[in-house]
This record gives sequence, C-alpha cells and structure tokens, in this order.
Amino acid sequence: MQKRKLLYVYAAIALSTAYACSGNNNTSAQADSTASTAAADTTGLPPVETNEPNSKYQPAFKGQTRIAGAKTTTAYKVDKIAEKLGNPWAVIPLTDGRLLITDKSGFMQVADADGKNLKKITGFPKVEDAGQGGMLDVALDPAFDNNKIIYWSFSEKYESGNLTAVAKGKLDEAKGVIENPTVIFRATPAINSNLHFGSRLIFDKDGNLFVSTGERSIPEGRAKAQLLETGQGKIFKITTDGKPASNAFSSKPGAMPGLVAYGLRNPQGLDINPATGDLWEVEFGPRGGDEVNIIRAGNNYGWPVITYGIEYSGEPIGEAKQQKEGMEQPIYYWDPVISPSGISFYKGNAIPEWENNLFIGGLSSMHIARLVIKDNKVVGEERLLADKKERFRDIAYSNGMLYAVTDGGSLYRISKN
Repeated sequence: MQKRKLLYVYAAIALSTAYACSGNNNTSAQADSTASTAAADTTGLPPVETNEPNSKYQPAFKGQTRIAGAKTTTAYKVDKIAEKLGNPWAVIPLTDGRLLITDKSGFMQVADADGKNLKKITGFPKVEDAGQGGMLDVALDPAFDNNKIIYWSFSEKYESGNLTAVAKGKLDEAKGVIENPTVIFRATPAINSNLHFGSRLIFDKDGNLFVSTGERSIPEGRAKAQLLETGQGKIFKITTDGKPASNAFSSKPGAMPGLVAYGLRNPQGLDINPATGDLWEVEFGPRGGDEVNIIRAGNNYGWPVITYGIEYSGEPIGEAKQQKEGMEQPIYYWDPVISPSGISFYKGNAIPEWENNLFIGGLSSMHIARLVIKDNKVVGEERLLADKKERFRDIAYSNGMLYAVTDGGSLYRISKN
C-alpha cells in the first residue's frame, strides 16, 4: 500500500512538472495530453506557493491562503498580439469586440481584437503622471452604443496635493479626441503622495459606478482609511452624474456621500462575480497580506488595524493583529505577495473549467493567477504565463478570451486552442 501511495505521488509530481515546463506561446501541445488528463484530479495538487511567508501569522480559517494547486487541462493558446504600447494601465472590451487601452501618461488607444490598427485618443484633463499616478482605469457607459460616453479614473493635482478623480466624456473616435471631459468625483481631501491611488471602475446591474480608492501609502493616508469622512482606502458607488448611489453610511454623521465600504489599502482590482452578482475586490498588502475580498455595503475591511502583512522594514504593523470584531476577513490572501492589479471573472464557457473563475494580474510575481471559486470560497489556484516574465497590470474578458496588458507595453490574448 505504501509503495502504491508513493507511485501516485510521483505520478502527480510528474504531471505537474510536465505542465509547468510546457511553453505558453502556443499551448497546443496540451491537446495531445488532454484526453489522458481530462479525468485527472486537478484541484488537489500541492499549493503553487512554495516560498517561506514573511510572517508567522496564522490564517483565520482553512483555505484562506496557500490553497491546493489547480491545473488547466483544456488546450489553450497564448498570443502576444501587440507590444511597445507605451505604459498601459487598463484594457477593456468595447461593445463591438475591439479594445480600449489607457496609457498612464494621459491618453487612450483603441485597438482591434487582434491588437492592430491602433487609434490614439487625446484631449483628457492633465494627469499627475508621477510614481503610481497617471491615467488609470476606464469604463463604458451602460448606454455607450447610443451616447459614446466613457468614464476614467486618474490622479489629479488638486489644491495643495493630489487625489484620485473620476471623469466622463464623449468618445469621438473619428477625430481621436474626448469631448466635454468633466470631473464627476474626487476622493478628497488631497494628499501629497504619488502612491496608492487604487482606482478601478466597474458598473453594477443598475447602471451605477463602483469606484475604488487607495489610502495613498503615507501615514496620513493610512489613518484616513478608517475615517468615514475621507475618500482614502474606500469603495464608493456613484451615478453616471457623480451623485451618491449608496446610502450604506447615511446614518453616520460626516460620512462621505456614496460610501460603500472602507478600511482598504490599495485596491486595484474590481469585478462582479457573474454567478452571484457580488462585487469582488483585490488589493495590495505591504510585505505579505495581498487580499481578495467580497465587498458588502457597510463593512470595514480592517486596514491598517488588521492585516496579514508586515512593514517593508520587517517590523509589525500597528498591534500586529489579524482579526478584530467588526472587521471583515479576506476571502483569500497571499504571503509572499503577488502584487495583484487588475482582475476579471471568466464569464463564458469556451474553456469550461474556467467558467466563473477569477483571473488576477500579478506585478511583482510576474504571472496571472487563476482562482477557482466555489460557494464564495477559493478552492484552487493556478499560475499562468509565468514564462513571459512580465508585470501583468490588467486583464479583461471578451468573447471567450482573456486580454492582458503589461507594464512592459505588451498585449496578450489567451484563447481556446
């Protein structure tokens, strides 16, 4: 019996190694092995993270970190369809299947689904393109086909500092300009920092816009993440005119209008789970403690009071607490960090085992993380495109495919083989 167990373990390791070593430029080689591996258990592999954590902190529940590894058995291919794009920060599909890409320096580009025929769009308000600031996320108006209105987030010089702002305007693609740009939201007060702007945008089913804001990294901003009257480290919900669309904290004197949730660090990932309609958020931790959260209106997500990370210096953060009554636990966390940026749920079934999985762009980790979700819990994790050695800034789903942009200016398309 012991020998049989050892043989099973060796076989599993061999299978895992074979997949890890296969090239990702075109994974058609997987097609030959799909028939023999389709029935294999691909959700009970060893965890993908093998490095030592930065802290000795223990998770609040089983499966909160270092979940079992998973492996995709359906054959898929990865194509680099554009490069030298500049400094892309976000990519989203237009309603006709083409792509809209923001550039951190302050403009956007329209590309076809093959990454070609780039059209530059200018005329945006000036951005604070320093550090982590600049032109950031973009979203289409729910009635975009009729009104051509888009929304974008950016770091704006404001009063004596800067802040995360959201603006709207009409896209005139033929002229290559944005018309009537108007700022509709500001995460006040302004702070002197070029870090942690957060800044993802996603519309809900009712046509209201979720906005994530970072706490700006410096001690002043950290403290504001726990203050309801400030715009740092929060999730807001606003109308297309910038009016508050959430009353979660309306009973709290001084709370900022439209506030949904607070106690966040640097949330650069937002998407709505197609299976449940819940808003999912991903944020950077310090050394350790990157988090995945389900955002519920009225909740406090703890930063900087509770965290699974430590200071970059190695010192504990605050009282080194990981749990506290009245503060939410992350659904999942990483230590060491992957530096999670843009996220996207896989909203189709072209690759059946990916349906409703969450895909996360990793910066310092230089891979795309695939999280298998069941009953609002992470049950498996896989690392994709690690061989590209790129910082994956954003990822988007469109017509059965995933598109990802990198800090190096590349655009990748992942599709069924």
